Amino acid sequence: MSEHRRIAVVVNGTPYEAEVETRKYLAEFLREDLSLVGTHIGCEHGVCGTCTVLMNGVSVRSCLVLAVQANGAEVMTVEGLATDGQMHPLQEAFREKQGLQCGYCTPGMLVRAYELLEENPEPTAEWVREGLANNLCRCTGYQYIVEAVLAAAERLRGSSVAEGQPFEPATSSRTNQEA
Repeated sequence: MSEHRRIAVVVNGTPYEAEVETRKYLAEFLREDLSLVGTHIGCEHGVCGTCTVLMNGVSVRSCLVLAVQANGAEVMTVEGLATDGQMHPLQEAFREKQGLQCGYCTPGMLVRAYELLEENPEPTAEWVREGLANNLCRCTGYQYIVEAVLAAAERLRGSSVAEGQPFEPATSSRTNQEA
């Protein structure tokens, strides 16, 4: 007999409450209960990074985090990157620079790249490579992914500079993050 718990979580800015099995992983909860299928499940061991999401502003492998551990948290999935039907500059850059081929790793790459650009809006290619090293891609060889992240960084800086504003991330997922 499996045990259930009630959780409350904010996903991509929307609050949810649900009864979940205590052994259900966050990736399964997002995909099965919330129909947010952008988060892919790859290795199920936390190695490949396809299931990467942000939890309270920090990347986690949602195949290793139990849904009950997300109780009270803010979660951002790849679906949370787009705003009002407009792709995030990272998504646009991945498309333009061909930073994807089969696309299976792309959601995790995008979420991790988003986190990287929040940490450093002026990255170097080496810094991006190191930051994405734990997200595996079997198709691209990473060069186009790195180019896409650098192009997105430039685009994000350009839009902030053009408006006379400092760099600001596109979402407020980190507002309640505890240091």
